[in-house]
Amino acid sequence: MNAPAGRDGLLISARALAAELAPVTGPAQAPVVLDARWRLAGPPGIDSYQQGHLPGAVFADLDRDLAGPPGPPGPGGRHPLPDPAAFQAAMRAAGVSGGRPVVVYDDGDGMAAARGWWTLRYFGHADVRVLDGGYRAWTEAGLPVTTDMTATAPGDFTAEPGHMPVLDAAGAQAMARDGLLLDARAGERYRGEAEHVDPVAGHIPGAVSAPTARNANPDGTFRDPAELTARFTTLGAAPGPTSPAGASPGAPGPSPPAGAPPGAPGPNPPADAPADTPGAGTPPAPLVGAYCGSGVTAAHEVLALALVGIPAALYVGSWSDWITDPARPIATGP
Repeated sequence: MNAPAGRDGLLISARALAAELAPVTGPAQAPVVLDARWRLAGPPGIDSYQQGHLPGAVFADLDRDLAGPPGPPGPGGRHPLPDPAAFQAAMRAAGVSGGRPVVVYDDGDGMAAARGWWTLRYFGHADVRVLDGGYRAWTEAGLPVTTDMTATAPGDFTAEPGHMPVLDAAGAQAMARDGLLLDARAGERYRGEAEHVDPVAGHIPGAVSAPTARNANPDGTFRDPAELTARFTTLGAAPGPTSPAGASPGAPGPSPPAGAPPGAPGPNPPADAPADTPGAGTPPAPLVGAYCGSGVTAAHEVLALALVGIPAALYVGSWSDWITDPARPIATGP
């Protein structure tokens, strides 16, 4: 399967998706559409799905399908990675196959849809896009919705973990020290001024506040590439030949060095690299990671970075994992 390249390989507009779903396309070529609507404080996304969804869309529960069970408070965070076998079964039940494109949408802010995009990519699906602007963009374009429950033929997707870079707590700490770790939560949560979800407020020392809501326009669509590039450059992230940004957007970076956390991006060239080493003589672009409260909004940050050619590692457990070990340091303030 040849996935579309660049921004077109990551996002799709409502009109373009409608064209791909047109009957002339045929079910074998049309994308599988996953409805991933979800809100942290509820109501459950299935309620929204039952009240109306894109024709042919199948509901994917973020808590059940796109994350593993959190269990009692402890390592892993509130939305840990799902078990590969469980994720594979859920995606097959939704009709997902390895050779057929997938489009994920949510209400419109792109947060839950980005977690769906990232999880499918992590488990090896090569052609996953997010509906830019989500359900809101679809309905505002005057496109049809339905309350019919979709009868879906099972897919053949095989979940193979490791296709996107990830961080554990040690990797996040190292990224904050040696690279660039972006905190995708709202600024007041980063600063420790307010924390309405997790029992401890603050941020990982060395992390940079980068609320992912600023990656989007007021209607929930992603900002244009020039604006995103300017934003991330200001934050200290920019694509460059010596960083993982040399990979295709949304693709994993180089192999990690020995002792790095599983799935972590590869290293920068050594400072004493010979002059003919690619990237020698210019400062290497920083390695980039992202975290949030539980690995959902940070997936949106990773997608926004990918849109401008900057692959980034996701700390899936995020803050809700970090704070489970009282020995880990916590910072507050700007």
